[in-house]
Amino acid sequence: MRATFFGTTTLLFDDGRDQLLFDAHFTRPSLARYIFGRGVTDRAVVDELLQKHRVDRLRAVFISHSHHDHVMDAPYVASRCGAAVYGSASALNVARGGHVPEEALMEFRGGETFDVGGFSVKVIPSLHSKPTILNNDLGMTIDAPLIQPARLRAYREGGSFDFLVTAGDDRYLIRPSFNYIEGQLDGIRAGVLFLGIAGLAKADAATEEKFFAETVEKVRPRLVVPVHWDNFFSPLTRPARGMPRLIEKTEVALWRLVRACEARGVDCAVLPPRASITL
Repeated sequence: MRATFFGTTTLLFDDGRDQLLFDAHFTRPSLARYIFGRGVTDRAVVDELLQKHRVDRLRAVFISHSHHDHVMDAPYVASRCGAAVYGSASALNVARGGHVPEEALMEFRGGETFDVGGFSVKVIPSLHSKPTILNNDLGMTIDAPLIQPARLRAYREGGSFDFLVTAGDDRYLIRPSFNYIEGQLDGIRAGVLFLGIAGLAKADAATEEKFFAETVEKVRPRLVVPVHWDNFFSPLTRPARGMPRLIEKTEVALWRLVRACEARGVDCAVLPPRASITL
């Protein structure tokens, strides 16, 4: 399995025959545009990345939640690649705003399992990380088609989900947000855990310990790959940067993750955006 990380929580899985994309955020508008302006998919950037990474067998785009940094480019990617969009009612309203046809929209509420090509994807209800000054709309929904250009704050959370991906005998768990539901991952095992860490640096010791107990210790992966650690206001055409320091101290979050994996005898690999790894 080849996995490519495009920053935030955008991940491409490629088994050599079929491809799945989890979240779709390539455009990455600036913080100023997030606060004051409107956003539209940068088709030139998306086209370049899809071409360079040979995204030519894409079957589906799965959306973890409907904030702009997870779903903004999904309509264009799905339409360009002839792929279906799987997501919450809110995520599908983003797709409708981008004119993805109804027959290519698959709604989930959590608990469903979808077979797509050589993959099986189980949708697991989850929790978004705690609100910040830039993100205080948790539980709010997108109730009509969202048409670009749109205010980036109009991309409301709409519910959060994890994905357990099975391909042959291998399992991969994608946990996009720094949060947990106690006992949610009991009995779930995966060889690789893609773990969201935005918010980890500000967590107290008890929260940090509980988070790792409910994720790494439950899933028992051989490898943890952090996601949602990079500055998604910085374009993919420039060197990767950590989150704005007002929001997070990325070096502290990565240090805490590495120490947690070290203590549990689990490998940890940090991928910069646009990097691939063979799992």
